[in-house]
Amino acid sequence: MNALVAVAALAGVCGGFSGPGRAAQIGALAAPGFHHLHLNSVNPDTAIAFYTKAFPRTSRTTWNGLPALASPNNVLVLFTKADQPPATQPQTAVWHFGWHVTSERTAMAKLRSDGVTLLPLYITDEGGTVNINSDTWPGTGGVLGLTKAQIEEARKNHVKPAGGAGFAYIRGPDDALIEVQGDMPAERFNHVHMYQEDPFCAQLWYQKHLNATVTQGRRGGEPRTEANCKVPRGADKTWPALDVDGMYRTPAAGVTFGDVAMNWYMRQGERPLVGTRGHLADHVALSVTNLDAWIAKLRSEGVRILEESHQVGAARAIMIEGPSLEAIELVEQ
Repeated sequence: MNALVAVAALAGVCGGFSGPGRAAQIGALAAPGFHHLHLNSVNPDTAIAFYTKAFPRTSRTTWNGLPALASPNNVLVLFTKADQPPATQPQTAVWHFGWHVTSERTAMAKLRSDGVTLLPLYITDEGGTVNINSDTWPGTGGVLGLTKAQIEEARKNHVKPAGGAGFAYIRGPDDALIEVQGDMPAERFNHVHMYQEDPFCAQLWYQKHLNATVTQGRRGGEPRTEANCKVPRGADKTWPALDVDGMYRTPAAGVTFGDVAMNWYMRQGERPLVGTRGHLADHVALSVTNLDAWIAKLRSEGVRILEESHQVGAARAIMIEGPSLEAIELVEQ
């Protein structure tokens, strides 16, 4: 009799979560870890060589037959060879990805000497640029930039740049946009910065469907529910910015998986975001320990499945679609 009970219990877990304990079993699923960012590249070997030189703590590896870059925090960047340069426009949900470095200024000086393209950060809509954000007026109120009115106030009050550590951007292989951020305790892959149609609604989606942890400082003030998660984009653009006409930085939200953040702003333009598949950043992947349980959970919650359970080498995976058409792979570890 005990053996029959055990078999029935196992069937309930692996075969669809039927019965009164289903919700509790699904809710008990541990949050996934961040497994990899998957890039399309015309020359994966050249791309990996670029990253290992730019970020010396990384190393070349493979994962289930795919060429890969390994970060010290057990995060991978995987590459699929593309026959032509992968698309970077129209804009998808993925804006850029970023690394922590132990010394911002040392890292940027080395990158410059190695011939890497350092991207200018415009400090006003009238021009003027810096390479590191800490070389211009600091942001305020938790926002990493100032509006036109706040810039005028900073000038009037003779506010000085903080100097030292900050964030900067470089251009990588296949037109990749990479953020370099320091001074941090260790060099590692740190984040994927995204755009969302509705940032707080996206945050709720990741919490509900993927058991994600909200990024510290990204809770949006008042508690957010599906009734109040749609928040208008801030009226004023801010600087420093990669575009001379500035960027919208409110509202901002995000989640974390392990030690990797997935943060986002609202989309910058008026055109809806497009799907990530086939673009430079094809998808992100999360690691789970019981893929069948996750499939049951996601299917019961109406999450769109882009690819049913399939093999990636020796691993089993499923591909789903996020709230702004971002492809998310769940890989069974």
